[in-house]
Amino acid sequence: MAGEAASALGLSMAVLAERADDAACAIAAEVLLGSPLIETDLRSLARRTGVVTFDHEQVDLDAVRALEAEGVVVRPGLATLEMAVDKAHMRAALVAAGIPVPAHTVLETAPAFAPGAVVDEIARFAEIHGWPVVLKSARGGYDGKGVWPVADAAEAAAVLAPFSGTLLVEEMVPFSAELAVMVARRPSGETVTWPATETAQVGGVCREVLVPGRLPPGVIDRARDLGQRVAEIAGAVGVLAVELFLVDGDLLVNEIAARPHNSGHWTMEGAVTSQFENHLRAVLDLPLGSTAIAHEQVASVNIFGGPDGKNPRDLLAGGLAIDGAHVHLYGKEARPGRKLGHVTVCGNDAEDVRGRAWTTALALGTPRPEGLSLPAGVS
Repeated sequence: MAGEAASALGLSMAVLAERADDAACAIAAEVLLGSPLIETDLRSLARRTGVVTFDHEQVDLDAVRALEAEGVVVRPGLATLEMAVDKAHMRAALVAAGIPVPAHTVLETAPAFAPGAVVDEIARFAEIHGWPVVLKSARGGYDGKGVWPVADAAEAAAVLAPFSGTLLVEEMVPFSAELAVMVARRPSGETVTWPATETAQVGGVCREVLVPGRLPPGVIDRARDLGQRVAEIAGAVGVLAVELFLVDGDLLVNEIAARPHNSGHWTMEGAVTSQFENHLRAVLDLPLGSTAIAHEQVASVNIFGGPDGKNPRDLLAGGLAIDGAHVHLYGKEARPGRKLGHVTVCGNDAEDVRGRAWTTALALGTPRPEGLSLPAGVS
């Protein structure tokens, strides 16, 4: 999707991909096969581009540090990537800046503690904040991976048995809503922010994004201001996603992602300028586009592989029959539970656009999510 935005601006994109069938390879001007965790592969990419940017957090920070020292332009830069890659570092930086975050503690599972001692530390945390608690791998987690809600010490011990590394232990936040704010920022500090969105996660994976959803205007304004502060603290260049919890009227920062993000896919049809275009503008230090919402209501629903393994491409006629449905398929191999695309519907009525978005996603083979109430009439 960033490549499509680049093409519209007359820009070319070289992609470092681990597989030749990765989605971006189909539209890239040049494809290099390799890994962002291998410094020589990153160097090969840097020799072919004016700016290096990333679309995920699986990044070797030492390699980025070496490239920056040699004058390679990496945006977002090392300081921002450190916060996005390492949740423990992110929490520490936000706390130091006075940003509200969930109660937490950081534990080293080896070699500082024996496994039993780590479980004891988790239990002591739970004595203060209550069970269940949430365990998070400080590095490497995404889309629900590396995140484990545990109800007691026995469940914590089971998680720790195969785990080694830095562990973030957090309170289970009793939120009334989950939000996301997308911020785009240039090297000069010029910043634009899209309206806050209401998101719904099932199993740690985003299933829908509603704009503005059921969020009061005052919460949307405070979320925008908080997102901008976090972007400044992180020194972000490009798009930064800030995920938030709403708890008794207060906002807590849960996660950040230094890249275009699932919670901003709605901007492709729902905003004057998409997150992908503004990410490119920002990393190339070009003037940023308007982030104004282009419709009163927007709903975006993710498309997932169903248990039958059918590819949504083979069900496309049913999805496109829904009035106003904007379908984006990522060209991924269909597997049960795999995120394969998204659909966005824009309009004037919140329940109507949400209903049409879900009707489209289900027509494309997405299973009904457990624990998420769908609009009336969606079958």
